[in-house]
Amino acid sequence: MTEHEDAPATGEDPFPAPEVSTPETGQVPDEISRSVRIAAPRETVWALITEPGWYINDGEYREHAIVRTGDVATVTDPVHGEFTIATEHLDPPHRAGFRWLGGEVGPLEDFPSTTVEFTLQEEDGGTLLTVRERGVAGISEDPAVREQRHLDNLEGWEQELEVARTVCEARAR
Repeated sequence: MTEHEDAPATGEDPFPAPEVSTPETGQVPDEISRSVRIAAPRETVWALITEPGWYINDGEYREHAIVRTGDVATVTDPVHGEFTIATEHLDPPHRAGFRWLGGEVGPLEDFPSTTVEFTLQEEDGGTLLTVRERGVAGISEDPAVREQRHLDNLEGWEQELEVARTVCEARAR
């Protein structure tokens, strides 16, 4: 059985939403938060979540070409193209935060971006992986685009957490 749930509250927010001038967001939440339990040590999960763009795929993990320049990585996926992802914060092996374009291709400064934070907690002999993506409501000025992007990202994180579980549990064997 797949165990996804809303992520637990974690105190003060070290990754506030990007400072952007956004239109009225209506009913579209600005944050997506999900968790999954993984039967693998925290260090195994940490190795995956700190790989820039590991979550860019179609439900099946694949390696990417990654070029790093300081804290910025250009990730090339053979199907979806090139993405720019900046590392915002690393607190091994507990928390990692990144800024990315929320599905757009190109340099960070050219598009509204979202922050993606992963937290790891040891739990019941495994690891609880929580993802929080913030800034979703600022991705577009068009309410229909914002709503669709939110729904796509919500579904995407469900899929990507399953990828993380599958990859990490296989690596832990």
